[in-house]
Amino acid sequence: EVQLVESSVQAGGSLRLSCAASGFPYADYIVAWFRQAPEKEREIIASVGFGAKPTYADSVKGRFTVARENIKKTLYLWLNNLKPEDTAMYYCAARRDGAGEYQYWGQGIQVTVSS
Repeated sequence: EVQLVESSVQAGGSLRLSCAASGFPYADYIVAWFRQAPEKEREIIASVGFGAKPTYADSVKGRFTVARENIKKTLYLWLNNLKPEDTAMYYCAARRDGAGEYQYWGQGIQVTVSS
């Protein structure tokens, strides 16, 4: 059974999201973080392939950092310098390298940033 399970840890002023994967060959997949704010479309904010350089949306570049730990099959997202506009449901997702669509999705985790 394929599973992507998100969780979060707050340490001081930094928030870290984690996404633990199971049930598929992790190394063959590009993994990514998406987010969706109320009444807005879902957007991809960061992605990383196996052994590849991460890519970021302009909205989070320089503030968020994504990394994958392949042995643990876990994807991380460190969120720094958070802004109220970062408030959204955050999802991790995976697609086979070469595929056009993200096939697997986590259940999502809420991030709320107060002004």
